[in-house]
Amino acid sequence: MLIIRKPLLFALLAVAAFACTKETQNKISRSFQNWTGTNGVLDVISEGKVLYRFVKIDKMTTATATNDPTTSRAYRFGYGVLDKNFNFKQDEDEKKLYFEVSDYSTQYVFYENPYDE
Repeated sequence: MLIIRKPLLFALLAVAAFACTKETQNKISRSFQNWTGTNGVLDVISEGKVLYRFVKIDKMTTATATNDPTTSRAYRFGYGVLDKNFNFKQDEDEKKLYFEVSDYSTQYVFYENPYDE
């Protein structure tokens, strides 16, 4: 029977993680994040005022070019619930929507919901 001690196991896992490509590390991280659950909030801001708020966002993704997947596009996208009344939670009339935010014209802040239920 093979006995592996905790420090040796940790070292083996660390070496395996560093051997992965950055994209593979990101995928592993997202799978853990999705498994544990997140409750992100996205505020879209103009002239110092919050215009839109999306809640229950598990991740935002940077778009990549169609012909060259290594090139990023200048926007991010995701799915979240449009919080019409800005109360940080989903009400009956609020639905999950697809959204995009541009790097050029949109000011936004993405953060963890401080009022997570």
